[in-house]
Parts: sequence; structure tokens; C-alpha cells
Amino acid sequence: MQRPSIPIPDTPGSYQFKDEQGGVIYVGKAINLRSRVGSYFAEPHTLHPRTAKMMSVAASVEWIEVRNEVEALILEYNLIKEHRPRFNIRLRDDKSYPFLAITLDEEWPRAMVMRGRRRKGTKYFGPYVNAWVIRDTLELVLRTFPVRTCSNGVFKQHNRLGRPCLLFHIEKCSGPCVGNVENDQYSKYVHDLQRFLNGDSDEIVSKIELEMKEASSRQDYERAAVFRDRLTHIHKALERQQMVGDQSENIDVVGIADDEFEASVQVFYVRRGRVMGRNGFILDKVEDVSSGQLMDRILESIYGDTPPLGVPKEVLVSQAPESLSAMEEWLARERGTKVEIRVPTRGDKRELLATVVKNATDEFARHRMKRASDHNSRSRALTELQDLLNLPEAPLRIECYDMAHLQGTDYVGSMVVLEDGLPMKREYRKFKVKDVPGNDDYAAMKEVLTRRLSAYIAERDLPVEKRGDKPGKFAYPPQLILVDGGKGQLSVAMEVISELGLEHEIPVASLAKRLEEVFIPNRSNAVDVPRGSDALFMLQVIRDEAHRFANSFHRELRGKRMTKGALDGIQGLGEARKKKLVAHFGSVAAVKKASLDNLLSLGWLPESVARDIYKHLHG
Repeated sequence: MQRPSIPIPDTPGSYQFKDEQGGVIYVGKAINLRSRVGSYFAEPHTLHPRTAKMMSVAASVEWIEVRNEVEALILEYNLIKEHRPRFNIRLRDDKSYPFLAITLDEEWPRAMVMRGRRRKGTKYFGPYVNAWVIRDTLELVLRTFPVRTCSNGVFKQHNRLGRPCLLFHIEKCSGPCVGNVENDQYSKYVHDLQRFLNGDSDEIVSKIELEMKEASSRQDYERAAVFRDRLTHIHKALERQQMVGDQSENIDVVGIADDEFEASVQVFYVRRGRVMGRNGFILDKVEDVSSGQLMDRILESIYGDTPPLGVPKEVLVSQAPESLSAMEEWLARERGTKVEIRVPTRGDKRELLATVVKNATDEFARHRMKRASDHNSRSRALTELQDLLNLPEAPLRIECYDMAHLQGTDYVGSMVVLEDGLPMKREYRKFKVKDVPGNDDYAAMKEVLTRRLSAYIAERDLPVEKRGDKPGKFAYPPQLILVDGGKGQLSVAMEVISELGLEHEIPVASLAKRLEEVFIPNRSNAVDVPRGSDALFMLQVIRDEAHRFANSFHRELRGKRMTKGALDGIQGLGEARKKKLVAHFGSVAAVKKASLDNLLSLGWLPESVARDIYKHLHG
């Protein structure tokens, strides 16, 4: 695509790249259109691969000028919502969370479970994780707020019959279908139910307690028992709403867990100090975005349409949005008063945010494992890998290798295994790198691969009578060796394979993390593994697992070395006491900083040992 011939203005606005058919393929916003749009026309090799791909498809660019950054933000959201461009971040999760809805536009409003697109005239509460949570909540509060829950068809049927349904007889409906309740009283039930669901429960509870006491003082014990039961049900319903702050606090909490291509988002809605609902979704990171830009997109998707519980006065986020001031101004317009967006750094709100982020992380792990464990996707991935990497057979056993060290110390290697696309943890192996001085990943990789494959050859060439019933730990050859890195690591793997005479037996490939590029021997360019494909996902899973396994082994070795080095040779301080001492203070460094009084205060540590520790560490 050529740079536009007409001058690009240096004002705020939104820009749209279009393909040859005139379809919008990407929408963005900018404080300075000239600077932002101009950045796309750099040399293709200097652009991020996703941006370069988008520019190869784009045929034209258009822009719309606005007065300020806030209007640019709103315009960008509306254009993305209208056109759903293929190169913009998009929701990939098809999960629809249920809401508790009250149909205020009907003569006799009803409470119900509702999913999908929200409609005018209906008040929404939630969203909830499961529909049964809503039904359980209604089950507990309908005797206190007896609004109808039946469909319009059932309502008309009983109105025509002049006979109420079972819910009326068990006091879970006030019977508007047969005229058993006045309109004003029914409206009060609906109003009080909304207040309760909004978290405004104190006044309602106090009122019921007062009515119970008055009935008891009149010796109307049957009526008092009714109020007592209502209080019990309301307290049970309140217990289901987790208390996370002061009753004056109305906040939304947004947590993210992401990788190169996807992001898991969790949102907790806190009203009057209680978690009134939560939402979660998976984003496909089609475009190249920073963490701040990603949060921009997420907040746009949450608050672009009217949120179910309105806009709160405070939004806690796990990372600050790039357009922070514009986003705050936009939400303030929606709310009518000031809105603050911030990353909490201490106290209860930081702990609450950590809980939400953990929910996002757990959901992300479930999403990845669900995809990884699906038999059809695994079969597709193995077939795709065979075709894309020109393998002689489907790689039913894949081994991936990674290195870990700290400035050349405690060098370790890891080998993780996928068999039939699933992690085979009993086949994982750890390597202590022995013959590599200093910082040399290539030499470390060569040592690890040589040791592993030499062990395989030795076991393969054993006479049958010496093999025994149980195969050795390196007896099985992989159908694919994957190394974490680029062309350099691939060259090392090829060198080892060639030296051992296995070049016609074991294929190799490498996966570079920065651009997720896959390299194979005898090919200068990276293999074009489609984004979002099952094959690339499988390679990422095993590469990330090898990285995790290597790092955990490295931390384990480093911790042992540091503990032994600092606390060795102290009379009376055995291994058990060493571990207990380090666990108590949190680290060896903290033990070094501990005063003599701190050490003497440990009841399980003899005084003489405490003094020897202090003397050993401080001289």
C-alpha cells in the first residue's frame, strides 16, 4: 500500500485501513493522526509481523477528525463494534454469562434468568457464573419480595382461569395474575428487590426485624415466625455475596492474564462492599498491542455498552490503560461524576486485585488445557506439524529442550515430552550442565543434546539379552526434537544430530519466542505456521512447559547452593533447622539481616546455636 497522496492532519481522530473490496480491516485512534498513521508506512521488515501482515492486505486508509482524545476513543469503539475488523482484538470466547433480570417495562414486572443481548426496559443484575446461582438467590428472597417469575404465557393462562399457580400457595408470588395484590404494593416489592440486589440490604433487614418484634410484642407468634424465616433466607442470600470492602465502596476490578496471542480477562463487580457479579472472556490478540493498549481495548468492551450495574466511581486494573485520562473522562461522562482508574499498590484493594488476576490466570490455564486435551485438536495439530515441517511421520513423541542459568551459574537444561499431544511428565528429564564455563547457551544446549542422544544410542545398541524387561529412561527416540530459540539453537541441534549419525532418524526444529517463528534445517526463512492453528498452539505449549521446567530446576539448585554456602559449618544447625530458619525469615538474605535478638526469640532454636549463627554471619 502506498502512502496517501493527500496530507494527513495532525489532529485527534480515528483511522480505518481498508482492503481492495472496501472492507474495514483495522480501526485505530490517535491524538496525532499524522504521526500515528505515518508510522505504518515504514519498511515492512521493521514492523511487527502482525502489522506487516495487515499492511500487505490494506489497499487504502481513511480517517475521521474529532475534537479531542475522548471523542477519538468513543469513535474508535463504535467503528470496531460496527465493522468488527479482522486485524483488531476480538472476543474468541462464545460463553454467555447469565444475568438476573427484572422486566420493568411490563405492567407486572417479573424476575428471570436472561442471557445474550440486553434490551431496553429491563434491569440487569450480575452477571453470574452459573444460572443456578440466580435461581438459588431467587429461591431465598421471593418470600420476602414475592414478585412473579412465570412467563407471560403462564401468567395469561392463570389470569384467564382465575386461579393462581403453586408459587402463590407457597408464598413465593403475590398473585398479580388473579388480582391478589394492589399495583402500588407490587411496585414496592419490585423496588425493594432491586435495592436488595444492588447491595442496599441494611434498611430492608432492619425493617423486617422491627416487624418481627412488633408481631411478637402483640403475641402474634405465627406472624413473627414468618418474618423470622424471611430474615433467615435474606441472611443466607447475603452470605453468598462475598464481602470484600466497606459498604460505601462501589468498584469494578479488572484482572488480565495473557501471552503473545491471547488474553484472559476477569471482571468483579463490587457494590456496597459486596461482589454482586463477575464476568470473564478470552481475547484474541490479533493486533500488536502494548499492555496499556490492551487495557484500553478491554475497558472499551466492558463500558462501551451500558454496563449492568452502571459505571462505578473507581475501577481497579492490573495494568494502567494507555489512554488513562481520556478513559477516565469518558467514564465520568457516562457516570455523571468523577471516575478514577488506578492500579492499587497496597492494602485490601491490592489483595482483591490479586484475587481477580488469579481468577484470570486460572481461567486462562483451563482454556489452554481444554484446548490441549481435546483429541480432535491434538490430532489436527500432529497432522499439521507433519505437513508444515515436512516430517516423515506424525510426531507422536515430541521432545523440547531449554536452558536456564543466572550469569553463567547453576547452568541447567530441561527436556519435556509430549506423547500423542499430551504432556508425559514421567518422561521429563533434568540436566546439570557440567562442561560449560561462563555464559554459553549454545555449548550448554550441545552438551545436553549430546548426553541425551548418546544415552539413546547406547541403549538402542545393547544386545537383546542385556536390555532387561524395563526399558531405560532414554530408550525411546523422539519423532521431533524442538529447541527453544532461533537459527543458532537449530544449528547446534543439527550439529549434534549429524555427529551422532541420527540426521536421517530424528527431525529437528526450533521455535523463536520473540516472533513465534519456526525454523527447520535447509531452509533460510521461517516456516509459515498459521496464527491460531492447533500446530502452533502445541509448539507453544511444549516450549512454555520446557521453560517452566528448566527455571524451576534452576531455582531449586540455586536455593540449595545459597543455603549451603551461607549457613554451612555452624555447630548445631543441621538440614532440618536450616530449612526451618530460612522458611521463618523468608530467605537466606533475610537471615543475614536478622539481629541477634531476632534469632534468640526463636523458641525452637537453642541459644548457643542462635549466637553461633549470628557470629558466623557477622564475624
